[in-house]
Amino acid sequence: MPMATILVVDDEPLQALLMLSFLGRRFAEVRRAADAAEALCLIEQPEFAQNLGLVISGNHTRGIGRAAFVAELRTRMPDLPVLVLGAPGDAPADYSSEHVAFLAKPVTAEKILDLSSQLLADRKKALV
Repeated sequence: MPMATILVVDDEPLQALLMLSFLGRRFAEVRRAADAAEALCLIEQPEFAQNLGLVISGNHTRGIGRAAFVAELRTRMPDLPVLVLGAPGDAPADYSSEHVAFLAKPVTAEKILDLSSQLLADRKKALV
């Protein structure tokens, strides 16, 4: 079974590069989508969706609002874990859904890594 892919959705290049860098130290397969539309197009590709283990919604996402993006992800892949990194104006209650975790800022790289590991492990157990 191939390694699960983590998809980082963030339209801020520097933030995305930083996230890809520290996630890549622990996880073999990490990809970036620059916005919600690109992420939704990727999950429509069966080969990509089959290996997708986690979506991390970064601080910046263009297009549809983040809560709407997460809701659309839940519609298309209800068992896929989603980690939302809180941004100004985000209400944790907007993300209270099964398989969705919300981290309010400020958040450390270590906290993101630990929660990502936990979400991936929970998904793996659910698929067995």
